[in-house]
Amino acid sequence: MAAAVLLIAPAASIAKEQSLSQLDRILLIRGLDREVAVAKVALPRGKHGLFINDKGQIDEERAKKELQANGPAIQPGIPVEITKIQFKNHAVVFEINNGGKSRKKWYQHIEIGMGGMMQPIDQNQQQNPIAYGSSITLTFPGKKVPNLSVDQAKQLLSVALDFHRKLPTELYSPKVPEKFKEAIKNHQVLVGMDRDAVLSAKGTPFRKVRETKPNGEETEDWLYGLPPHVLFVTFSGDTVIKVQQY
Repeated sequence: MAAAVLLIAPAASIAKEQSLSQLDRILLIRGLDREVAVAKVALPRGKHGLFINDKGQIDEERAKKELQANGPAIQPGIPVEITKIQFKNHAVVFEINNGGKSRKKWYQHIEIGMGGMMQPIDQNQQQNPIAYGSSITLTFPGKKVPNLSVDQAKQLLSVALDFHRKLPTELYSPKVPEKFKEAIKNHQVLVGMDRDAVLSAKGTPFRKVRETKPNGEETEDWLYGLPPHVLFVTFSGDTVIKVQQY
């Protein structure tokens, strides 16, 4: 019996030291890509974002420096979406709301014209467009990223993100106007709803587009569906200010 224990123990030790497998990467992407949560802390602008170690602890000093240097991209209490997952030797990077790196939108790469004369379809694009997202990096100092399940990743991220979204039944409270309750039941969006109500009514949008107007007001459009039938839901802060169906 003692010999059997000696044979099993090394195998268990090796299993613990195994790095993240290809299958685990696929499962993490399937389970967390486009996952919606609510920010529990401020997420800084810029390409660095927030860092959380393998014990689920935020690097507070680094976060403070990033917030002081770049300001917050996302405030606590705002719904966010994981839009990309990158795997590195000692870390996993979760891009939040399309990340904090400034880059062109997909449609800004399209040009039209004839006779050799081409011009972009977006005539108002900026040379260095502003990025409105952030990122959260799970770090594993001194070791490769271990086998990591979706639940384990969520547990580590839970210090910064709340994955327990409000269910429609939770919105049926005296504080919610009756017309919003009926709209949620019928999967409709109305002006005056907040983000949680829209998520409960329609789910995760196909695309999000943020815009800063000349007066400094920031708006965000949530797009549902594909052309020619697209629903545009426009937010100012946490409130729907316009709903357009095309």
